[in-house]
Amino acid sequence: MEWLAELPERWPDMWPELWLGTLDTLYMVAWATVFTILLGLPLGVLLVVTDRGGLAQARWVKVVLGAVVNVGRSLPFIVLMVAVLSLTRLITGTTFGPTAAIVPLSIGAIPFFARLVETSLREVDREVIEAAHAMGARRLTIVGKVLLVESLPGLVAGLVMTVVTLISYSAMAGAIGGGGLGDIAIRYGYQRFDDLYLAATVVLLIVIVQGVQSLGDVVVRRVSRR
Repeated sequence: MEWLAELPERWPDMWPELWLGTLDTLYMVAWATVFTILLGLPLGVLLVVTDRGGLAQARWVKVVLGAVVNVGRSLPFIVLMVAVLSLTRLITGTTFGPTAAIVPLSIGAIPFFARLVETSLREVDREVIEAAHAMGARRLTIVGKVLLVESLPGLVAGLVMTVVTLISYSAMAGAIGGGGLGDIAIRYGYQRFDDLYLAATVVLLIVIVQGVQSLGDVVVRRVSRR
């Protein structure tokens, strides 16, 4: 723990880089979250409505989408990052930096979030859906005003879990030059054996995760009481 005694002296030099790494991590996670919601939410809805007995039953669609989601969830994230390098370069023009890392982060989180959406939608009381159907509501109306509204607490909880997972993924992205706190931990903590940098990045990641989880818990409680 001798390195801890060096903290007061080294902190002024460390903080600018740690702050930049924190901003890069938040940047990656924020944009990956946006893309995950935009693609993962409709994917999760499709998994439910196309299933047997669903609002738009289409068994083959369900099978194909389910297989795609299962494959996406089966790949370890470190392998996924390498496997999609060509796609990352095609979309962003580079394979390094926080912007490039958004591509594998999104691809890794979309199937994860889609399954959480599917689970939340399946918990909606079947009688509520049938009542809306009996009143003449169209399928899109039932999805938008019944399924998504009734499952909102579960969806928010699933989103919080996804964001926490994305923070974990973003740290791994540092292994291939994705930037952020993970990159600092690897360059200083692993390659240079600088325990002070390693400890600082771990603390910052824990603080970010705790902040996201606490904020998410507040939102879940509020939407549950509506």
